[in-house]
Amino acid sequence: MSDQAILRITREIKQIQQSADLSIAVDYDECDIRSVRAIILGPPETPYQFGLFEFSIKFGKDYPARPPIVSAKTTNGGSCRFSPNLYSGGKVCLSILGTWTGESGEQWSSAQGLESVLISIQSLMSSNPYENEPGYEDAKSDSDTEYMVQYKAKIRHETIRIAVLQPLEVTLGLLPNGTTKSSSEKLSEDDDIDDEILAYDTPFNDLRKRRFLWYYQSYAQLIDAESENSHTQPKRSFQRMPFESSGNTMDGHFDYPELKRRLAHVKDKIIEETEAWRAEGLQAKDDELGIAVNLQRQVEQIVENLKHHKNFSIDLNLVDGNPFLWDLTYFGRPTTPLEGGIIKMRIHLSPRFPHEQPRVFVKTQLSHIRVSQDGVLCYFPKRAEEMRHHIEAMVAVLEEDDPPYDPRSTVNPQASKLFWGSPEDRKKYRRTLRRDIEKSVEDAFD
Repeated sequence: MSDQAILRITREIKQIQQSADLSIAVDYDECDIRSVRAIILGPPETPYQFGLFEFSIKFGKDYPARPPIVSAKTTNGGSCRFSPNLYSGGKVCLSILGTWTGESGEQWSSAQGLESVLISIQSLMSSNPYENEPGYEDAKSDSDTEYMVQYKAKIRHETIRIAVLQPLEVTLGLLPNGTTKSSSEKLSEDDDIDDEILAYDTPFNDLRKRRFLWYYQSYAQLIDAESENSHTQPKRSFQRMPFESSGNTMDGHFDYPELKRRLAHVKDKIIEETEAWRAEGLQAKDDELGIAVNLQRQVEQIVENLKHHKNFSIDLNLVDGNPFLWDLTYFGRPTTPLEGGIIKMRIHLSPRFPHEQPRVFVKTQLSHIRVSQDGVLCYFPKRAEEMRHHIEAMVAVLEEDDPPYDPRSTVNPQASKLFWGSPEDRKKYRRTLRRDIEKSVEDAFD
């Protein structure tokens, strides 16, 4: 591969990594930049909603004259076909990749790149994936309608089980019954994870955990809603689609009660892991590790900068002198939605920062679209390796008055429904938020 091609791949990876797009993330093999790993977030309001689907991308020596080779990795060990175009064996059937003939003008060109490939794959995760199968786009019979309903139902179930829970359980070392596991043990009778996934030290472990905390309530609501559906009762087998052939199917059965239990189990384990950072951090401080010294210096610089600019809207302190546990109090500024409020937050930092990003919990009751019902704050720093950018981003999302609609970044479903509902709903949202602000002041002086 030419140096020019290497530079192009490097540039394309960097552009995605620096992008504010929440839908895709990439990383690469440090020994071979032509070997890339990618995560695609299942689009909102589709059966794939908030699933994290992983792909491997291999750039050949003739790139960009020819497209890269892409393989789906979220397949339950090669046993689950997630779409008419996403095969259980990992094949991604897409004209831009040359794996499907497609229409004229849909083929690969050197003007395209990594981002366009990932966006094209994401487009396969549509609201009605049944219609992606050639020949079924005009399906209108009663039996076709039933197939569409059944197909979406089983994709929703398997998205939670395989694209959300399974990778986290592997990462956290969990079995569904609450015990720890060895890499040779399976998660359940339906979970069949291949050796590559078990052995692969995925760069997306932390991303999966943070997104899980963001979207936990959305996952829980979906499970509750689907549990009431007569088509998705426990142990009911998935219906096989006409285009599914032996060895390339999505077979299995529904069991939402079990998924609900596993969901809560994973959440408890992530919270437990987060709280364990406190002791790990104190040990790192005692051992005078570089990361402890670095974070101590960063918090001192942030506090000094706040004083220099006479920014009295933020008070920042270390908890028990621990550079890995910060308490932040935000005093709502005039003309902002939180005007007059006293909002307390706790910032947990990992001894592996910035490889593992901070997890921020709002301790004050706050019915806010960026704050989950469990208090998890959803925010987006411009530079993930510097804590001052994290602090700025935390304040920025809390002060947003009229953000654009984006379900991927609104982590409180109840508050979001009001905020983007009718004008009366929006008024109710603001009244509820205002009551929380007033109570925050009362609580601060109790």
